[in-house]
Amino acid sequence: MGKGGAGKTTLTALFARHLASQGRTVLALDADINQNLAVALGRTGEPPALGEHLPLIKEYLRGNNPRISSAATMVKTTPPGRGSRLLRVREDNPVWDECLRDADGIRLGVTGGFAADDLGVSCYHSKVGAVELLLNHLVDADDEYVLVDMTAGADAFASGLFTRFDRTFIACEPTVRGVGVYRQYLEYAADYDVAVSVIGNKVTDAADEAFLRDHTGADLLATLGVSRHVRAAEQGRPAPIEDLEPANRAVLDTMRAAVDGTSRDWDRFTRQAREFHLRNATAWANERTGEDLAGQIDPEFTLDPAALSVLAS
Repeated sequence: MGKGGAGKTTLTALFARHLASQGRTVLALDADINQNLAVALGRTGEPPALGEHLPLIKEYLRGNNPRISSAATMVKTTPPGRGSRLLRVREDNPVWDECLRDADGIRLGVTGGFAADDLGVSCYHSKVGAVELLLNHLVDADDEYVLVDMTAGADAFASGLFTRFDRTFIACEPTVRGVGVYRQYLEYAADYDVAVSVIGNKVTDAADEAFLRDHTGADLLATLGVSRHVRAAEQGRPAPIEDLEPANRAVLDTMRAAVDGTSRDWDRFTRQAREFHLRNATAWANERTGEDLAGQIDPEFTLDPAALSVLAS
């Protein structure tokens, strides 16, 4: 995430392409209101919009969970429980078949942009809710990488989606506005054990790097310099990721090492999913569905793969 124009989509696409070039399994999801990730990954056509397939997504994920009375009562924060269908990155299932497309070896899904019927009447976060539902039901393995290009700035906090990640990378320009978004993010995320790393972007010299270091401290993981490779792609002349400048490729390896070194906390994911579901139920979802959605929470369920194996047996 980061402020608008900080390079979130470019960084997401570079990281996804770098991982895929190393033979790693990558699922990339575009949850930004400006839907540019498909183009950044080299696709000429957009995949079907996740936001337009919410009925399919809800019906599939609901499975035979007895706590969910109907797909219509599922909201963006509805957590899985016994009987729910869970998602794996590598599998084939009706949701992936309908909504994901290949982008040079990367599995790509997009929320979809505003349609004419949405203008003036719909909130974009209703579309992002599809991504939140998917991540709430996703059990990814340690050798799989799920990347999400988020909305800009504080919009990332309009849902519990910001807690769904092992590590959050903030693309940060060496400007007062850039570090301001970083500070705002830390303030909002302070109580949620979110692991944050700053990637300095558009860094031209040592003074830019020193500015970022002064304002972000130990959170500054690495910095990307001006890239002719990226500029050529933006001008319609894409090149293989292997042609990215060595110093910038090294940044992508540093990002991968940071992710690989982050312990996955399935208990936190489960606990926070319940917390945000209860918040949404009280704030609006109970009234909209006509049910007390607190009853959708299965207190004995966790996404921890080890616990799931016990349940399955």
